[in-house]
Amino acid sequence: MKMTVFGTGYLGATHAVCMAELGHDVLGVDIDQSKVDKLSRGEVPFFEPGLTDMLEKNLESGRLRFTTSYADAADFADIHFVGVGTPQKKGEYGADLSHVHSVIDLLAPLLRRPSLIVGKSTVPVGTAAALGERLRAGAPAGAAVEVAWNPEFLREGHAIADTLRPDRLVLGIDRDRPGNAEDVLREVYAAILGAGVPFLVTDLATSELVKGSANAFLATKVSFINAIAEVCEATGADVTMLADALGYDDRIGRRFLNAGLGFGGGCLPKDIRAFMARAGELGVDQALYFLREVDSINMRRRTKAVELVTAACDDGLLGANVSVLGAAFKPESDDVRDSPALNVAGMMQLHGAAVTVFDPKAMDNSRRLFPTLHYATSTSDACKNADVVLIATEWDEFASLVPADLDPLVRRRVIVDARNCLDPEVWRAAGWNYRGLGR
Repeated sequence: MKMTVFGTGYLGATHAVCMAELGHDVLGVDIDQSKVDKLSRGEVPFFEPGLTDMLEKNLESGRLRFTTSYADAADFADIHFVGVGTPQKKGEYGADLSHVHSVIDLLAPLLRRPSLIVGKSTVPVGTAAALGERLRAGAPAGAAVEVAWNPEFLREGHAIADTLRPDRLVLGIDRDRPGNAEDVLREVYAAILGAGVPFLVTDLATSELVKGSANAFLATKVSFINAIAEVCEATGADVTMLADALGYDDRIGRRFLNAGLGFGGGCLPKDIRAFMARAGELGVDQALYFLREVDSINMRRRTKAVELVTAACDDGLLGANVSVLGAAFKPESDDVRDSPALNVAGMMQLHGAAVTVFDPKAMDNSRRLFPTLHYATSTSDACKNADVVLIATEWDEFASLVPADLDPLVRRRVIVDARNCLDPEVWRAAGWNYRGLGR
């Protein structure tokens, strides 16, 4: 099938490449010429395992190309995916829909044939219905333009698998305007559905709420175990062993039950805040008021990590050499948006520490965001003469460290495991002062 994908950021570029991988003819569209040029050369402007190879393969096959022309996009296909960003509004909790509105307003006047607009972006409930009215009012095709919503559930570092082998597909359609969105999307995703992936067809509002609800639940689970970590710290209990015990209960499960620095990135923090903001607009803000505490717990863990490092320095942070291993908000990503690791590094620097950071993939993005920090070229380089080593992102490279790796490098054998990814007994037995969050 022929289709376009508007937006070539993390979501849009991944979706375009994966749709081409399924055998479709895909045109990626973006107003940023530099992004279009990079992708057209086979360069992915962010790190995602396996995506560069898949991009190159599908460019060479001719199934995938990129453009800045909305007119070309409207002529190319009648199925248009919208995958632009919806960041948090500056100074507010709500989502900034300006990029979504821009796509709709530029595309609508060019829609002269029956067309299907399929939203992928994470938006507040009620957005899809409003966009449908906006499109039909501005498109020459009028009522022949159909809007559906197909939320994404991508995990950075696993985006290809989550697109091609998802645990479910959700499609929201306008129940008041019968159309062919379900039939079209069943054909688009035929190979995926053929593998037995569940396909849930809902109304528009439900499909929009699915993504917000999923992220709210995951954020709540992370903050729950971090709240329990605070109790563990006050009692001498071990939150990691506690989480293992809880995880055996299949009503709870072990995934996302990892205490540490908490969540960050470009999705969970802004999505739960937008969810709260929309609930307030709908007059049901009390229903999601608990998310304020979820957010608060998450931010408190960053302060706790700074306190742990400070306590580990006999004379405080002023003048201490601190090695921070990790800058991305999670492993297998170069995303530093709202990164707990960089946030903690910045706070320690403000308290007078000499902070050196190393991350396997996020160095360039980190330098742009925090240019005043020191940056190393390797783990060993970062740990030279360190008074404290802080594990801030659980990359395999850091989780597999053993005391002998760092013994010849550091000035003091102190390690703060802010992701609880190391075995404390191994480090303590080797003479290290090991400290973990909730342990």
